Amino acid sequence: MYLTKEVKADLFAKHGGKAENTGSAEGQIALFTFRINHLTGHLKANRHDYNTERSLVKLVGKRRSLLDYLKKKDINRYRAIIKELNIRK
Repeated sequence: MYLTKEVKADLFAKHGGKAENTGSAEGQIALFTFRINHLTGHLKANRHDYNTERSLVKLVGKRRSLLDYLKKKDINRYRAIIKELNIRK
């Protein structure tokens, strides 16, 4: 499996402050970005997997919503997470 407990805990520790802080916007954005990158690689190999394509679009929308929220609440945290994860916007 591509997303183990250890990988998830590492993502939240690196971006959310600590591993137990799974509700932070930065941690959630980092997790969504990791999943989006994985699904993008899957879709490059399996072009006709439309269910995965739909899931990818939904994940991108969720991440966009969180980024919009973060931008509205604290522009400095928004800029930091964009730069750290290399998300274009």
